Amino acid sequence: MTLFTMLLVIVAERLFKLGEHWHLDHRLEVLFRRIKHFSLLRTLLMTAGVMLITFLLLRSLHGLFFNVPLLVVWILLGVLCIGAGKVRMHYHAYLKAASRDDAHARSAMASELTMIHGVPPDCDERDFLRELQNALLWINFRFYLAPLFWFVVGGPWGPVLLMGYAFLRAWQTWLARYLTPHERLQSGIDAILHVLDWIPVRFVGVVYALIGHGEKALPAWFASLGDRHTAQYQVLTRLAQFSLAREPHTDKIETPKAAVSMAKKTSFVVVVVVALLTIYGTLV
Repeated sequence: MTLFTMLLVIVAERLFKLGEHWHLDHRLEVLFRRIKHFSLLRTLLMTAGVMLITFLLLRSLHGLFFNVPLLVVWILLGVLCIGAGKVRMHYHAYLKAASRDDAHARSAMASELTMIHGVPPDCDERDFLRELQNALLWINFRFYLAPLFWFVVGGPWGPVLLMGYAFLRAWQTWLARYLTPHERLQSGIDAILHVLDWIPVRFVGVVYALIGHGEKALPAWFASLGDRHTAQYQVLTRLAQFSLAREPHTDKIETPKAAVSMAKKTSFVVVVVVALLTIYGTLV
């Protein structure tokens, strides 16, 4: 059921999920606005609560009406948690602004896309475009590849892990957008996601290494296996940049498009690998 649900969710996300209506991050804003105190313990307890509610829901539907309601819930949770939602609209708005040479709108949309990790101050145009590429690659990882990873790894309880990860992602995004760096640090969200992203980043990173310049990327990937301290964002984007080395880094439209194209190619490879592993496991 995992493979079937995953494929349905991906199709639905590409065809219908263009705004915030079917996006968990948007739905959780009502809860996040009520939180006034921040700590690692509070973050863990909130995440555990979300996962427990999801577990109990799935448990209550198991075996009911030939598991049809259970399948519907799997699909709904997948649609809520997988996909970039409004971020895709920001990307297309950036391209429109760049094509019109609207510097103000372009800067505003670039700020939205690079909100989590930011852009180094006083960087030139080439470095700015490379950081924009990195932000787009990370968005693809955070909203598509990492949720799919936890959804598949969870097996029968994949939606439980998916909801937990999506909740943490939404909490980090809320803190980055509306609150101070100190409050974000107090919440412990970056430390939690650093641990959770370690395996998915290496899994996705090896795909970037294989479809790019393997002679440079593979040694870097092997070195990352023993690296517990470098930010996962840096590990992933460094590997991805090996694959983008021959792409332009000076065109304000083609540079982000190259990153999105690479991200889509990587997503396709990951889905194919998951499908083959699932089929092989079924046959065995």
